[in-house]
Amino acid sequence: MNVRLTWAQPEDLVGHELRQAAQDGRDAREIEERWYAAGGAPAPDRAGASEPPASPRLRALAERLLDELALLEVPLAADEPTGLDEIVAACPHWPGPADAGRAVGRDRLHAAWLGRAAGCLLGKPVEKLPLEGIRALARATGDWPPTTWFTARGVPAELLAAHPWNRRSAPTSLAENIDGMPEDDDLNYPLLTLLLLQRHGRSFTTGDLARLWLDELPAGRTFTAERIAYGNLLAGVEPPETARRRNPFREWIGAQIRADVHGWTHPGDPAGAAAQAHRDAVLTHTGNGVYGAMFTAAALAVAAGGESDVHGALAAGLRVVPPHSRYARAVRLGIGTARTEGDFDTVVDRLHAAYGDTHHWVHVLPNAALLAAALTHADGDFTRSIGLAVSGGWDTDSNGATAGSLAGLLAGGPDALPEHWTAPLKNRLATSVPGFDRTGFDTLAALTHQEALRP
Repeated sequence: MNVRLTWAQPEDLVGHELRQAAQDGRDAREIEERWYAAGGAPAPDRAGASEPPASPRLRALAERLLDELALLEVPLAADEPTGLDEIVAACPHWPGPADAGRAVGRDRLHAAWLGRAAGCLLGKPVEKLPLEGIRALARATGDWPPTTWFTARGVPAELLAAHPWNRRSAPTSLAENIDGMPEDDDLNYPLLTLLLLQRHGRSFTTGDLARLWLDELPAGRTFTAERIAYGNLLAGVEPPETARRRNPFREWIGAQIRADVHGWTHPGDPAGAAAQAHRDAVLTHTGNGVYGAMFTAAALAVAAGGESDVHGALAAGLRVVPPHSRYARAVRLGIGTARTEGDFDTVVDRLHAAYGDTHHWVHVLPNAALLAAALTHADGDFTRSIGLAVSGGWDTDSNGATAGSLAGLLAGGPDALPEHWTAPLKNRLATSVPGFDRTGFDTLAALTHQEALRP
């Protein structure tokens, strides 16, 4: 039997690591020549595994080359540290202590959970589609940029054949078939973070998170960097080495999508939220991948405090990211482009020109730029926030989820969100995280509120 496990085959990882090496400025030319001379292939463009399986000889070579690539000098290392102390030292405007007595209400958290779910669900049917496909499908129904759910009704058959919906998501995420929130890793991880805080409180360690995953997270529900780190744990590798060992996805988007609860439970405390998100992120990510979690947590913490608009929240996120890092440059590019271009399609085209040929669609940098641009352009409007985030392509469900989380917090309560986004969710979500399947978003808000009040 041929079992092709996605995001794990050594022969697929080499191509991803070669691409990451080029982005890091590492000189991998000699290793790259050896790989292709031996019959190795580039990484799959969009799928997680290639076909057919590699020979034992090629797989063994892939494993050796991954180890050699890890030893190459990284010229950007000084500007992109991973340790928290080094990150703080690199940030001249690191936030001060939290404002005493700042709290977040249940209604605001309820809106954040609903916003995250709605944004994720909007992006699910078009995940992995190229930008031109997303635009064509939405324009075929007269809804561009998206202001409601995607639908197959009225879309020409030839267009659906050219740009088929995401195979796994379409049966539960088109307007005609939504029945509650289906399972998605963008919701599973916030649930796991809530479980982590319930069991260990704010003083949890990265090791506590690793043990929680092994106890409660099915391996098949992990992807990219999380899947590699999970496998490393099973092989006896200790954190934070789990993030580095043969993990070419360590600067992808995974840690960024795990950051919400850290921000929600630290209202008005971006530094505390970022530090907590850091302990989570280093299980699976390094450098820019870690910054994605810290940026998101800090921005959400400021929004949870209720005394800032979206632009202030994004500015707070930048204060916890080393300013000379590629992540900070990506966010600044997104914000700056959104401020100078009135048409958001033009914004997206410029971002795709900057990142589309060099970065995978799940890498954190293009998605950070797009997320920042969408939130800036939408100026706090919930529908525009999630619609623009999804309209830009790349990791559509993850960007929609984070945009919806922040815009939901800023809206202040579930009644402030348009009903056409919240009603189809039917106040329940599906998940494989134990104890949470079919839980209502109001219940999740109450549980999150308890953790926000915990000292």
